[in-house]
Amino acid sequence: SNRRHYRSKLNRRPPRPPRPARPNRRRLRNPIADRKPAPAYVLLEDGAWFPGTAPLPFEPAYAEVVFTTNLSGYQEVFTDPSYLGQIVVMTAPMIGNYGINPEDVESDRPRVAGVVVRELSGTPSNWRATGTLLEWLAGAKVPLVADVDTRQLTRYIRSRGAMRGVLAMGEQPTAEIRAGLAASPSMNGLDLASAATIPVAYTEGPESGEAQHHVVAVDFGMKRNILRLFVQQGCRVTVVPATTTAAAIRGLKPDGVFLSNGPGDPAAVGYAITAIRELADGSVPIFGICLGHQLLGLAMGGETVKLPYGHRGGNHPVRDLATGQVLITSQNHGFAVRGETGGVPGAKSLEVTHLNLNDGTVEGIRHREYPIFAVQYHPEASPGPHDAQGHFQQFLQALDAK
Repeated sequence: SNRRHYRSKLNRRPPRPPRPARPNRRRLRNPIADRKPAPAYVLLEDGAWFPGTAPLPFEPAYAEVVFTTNLSGYQEVFTDPSYLGQIVVMTAPMIGNYGINPEDVESDRPRVAGVVVRELSGTPSNWRATGTLLEWLAGAKVPLVADVDTRQLTRYIRSRGAMRGVLAMGEQPTAEIRAGLAASPSMNGLDLASAATIPVAYTEGPESGEAQHHVVAVDFGMKRNILRLFVQQGCRVTVVPATTTAAAIRGLKPDGVFLSNGPGDPAAVGYAITAIRELADGSVPIFGICLGHQLLGLAMGGETVKLPYGHRGGNHPVRDLATGQVLITSQNHGFAVRGETGGVPGAKSLEVTHLNLNDGTVEGIRHREYPIFAVQYHPEASPGPHDAQGHFQQFLQALDAK
């Protein structure tokens, strides 16, 4: 028996090593679990309306109703200043499943006027999450309507175009809500860049003696990732308000000027068009994105048109006319520069460099003589593919050659 006991000790399994400490994956509380959603709806200006529910009560929100095809990245979408003054319909079937965190934001707060989803996830599961989407939007007083047939709503907008709408609570639209919608402003002729821009200038990046280049970025509603990419390339970036004059920008002695993205009708931003026209004399390289692209086209004598329902999402194909390469791009715009392969009518100094493969609209322009170019899409992505990040290198090469 002693021998058997000895052998049993030899055959005994060694003790298990201690388990590594796991991150604190606290379960975020579900603010809608014990609350019965109230009836709510989306009403469009042509009278069509779509029922849904309100997980939390809210005041009516009037704005243009648009949709985005991004499957993820809702936090970046909602904080993108280009969505200022718009109610965003999410085409992905579930939203909120990975919560929110303070890192994945493109500005200091949600900028959308409202959010419409099919299914809202009230209990997110992600180790980076610090809160729920619903609580975050409610804290910013951004209404959310859930349980809407977003596929039907998206198809309706695709066939009839983006239009004004309202998010409101109730079983069905009332006469008061319809009257408020009729009195709400149209996106045409609306200058939202002045509302999305910063109040005072600031600088980020290396000190002036250590920086590779000094870039002045005109903020019409600039996303944070644009600034990050410039700083990562060793640039010192001075960000100035949208209303900054050409003389003030020249006074900062920049190596190059960047024109940012932003919301609203570009034709209504007359002060920026004037400043860009004065800067575009070849003395300094200029690079524009989205609204900056449209403003550059207008400054050079071109025109802009409002698209039927815009381009919003992370899967838009764009062809580079010089190489034939197709880029999958992130986009968010409702207006476009009028033009085609032959050029931009009214702007002989510009040539078209990129076209959208879905509808043939202009996606890129370049000055025929000077180091000035712009793209309609978002090469900084966030969220979206990184196919077009090379445009930042193109701009830096222009600064090196200056």
